[in-house]
Amino acid sequence: MKKFIELNSDAVTLRKQFGIDMYSPIDVFTMVKTADDMTVVFYPMSQRISGVCIKDKTSKIIGINSSMTLGRQRFTLAHELYHLYFQDDHEVIICTSDLDKSKENLQEVESEREADMFASYFLITYEALKDYVYNKLGKKKYELDLKDVVKIEQFFGISRQAILWRLTFEGYLSWKEAEEMKTGIKASALRLGYDTKLYEPAPQNEKFNTFGKYIALAEELKEKNYISNGKYEELLLAAFKGDIVYGIEGEDQYD
Repeated sequence: MKKFIELNSDAVTLRKQFGIDMYSPIDVFTMVKTADDMTVVFYPMSQRISGVCIKDKTSKIIGINSSMTLGRQRFTLAHELYHLYFQDDHEVIICTSDLDKSKENLQEVESEREADMFASYFLITYEALKDYVYNKLGKKKYELDLKDVVKIEQFFGISRQAILWRLTFEGYLSWKEAEEMKTGIKASALRLGYDTKLYEPAPQNEKFNTFGKYIALAEELKEKNYISNGKYEELLLAAFKGDIVYGIEGEDQYD
């Protein structure tokens, strides 16, 4: 299994590939839309599954469980990026929401652990977390309180579970302190003036969606008259793009 410093290096490398420095918060959903060869599908799955990764020589497909919170969806997308860009021994990977440590396949367990650690460093690099704690919060290790944790997770867009794991792993919090911060998550954010979107699933009208290469290919096939208009609409509806088929509600606002 890779060491954390290697996974942080991988995260920094991929961020650079997408034109993002190592310190900035990252909108991972917007970022992947710039990848011409990737399709991302949002679909409500079983609570046991966080995401799916499918790849071959021509396509990269990621499935995200839209029933999970926004923070978890962001983490899952970063997790699947590791499978796509840094692992070549799988074509289809189904990722569970909680790593089953009883799996007999040790290689699979290590692969998932690596992807989890990579996701954490992709959303918050080692350098970015240290800079935020020491310079923006003016704190040192074992000086953080609940308000600091909320500020970190909101600034970087990461779930409470993920940030507590990271802060304890790197020695910013004790396990006892972290345990006390696992409840009252929404209330702690509201008291500091934040909304609770990070801790909630997507609204119903956003749980089914597709963006990326699949949509662009459907458009290309139609423009080149390789498929009929009916087939074009069928492909889009299969990808939950009724807004394109039936028209986007409301008028464009040019501002």
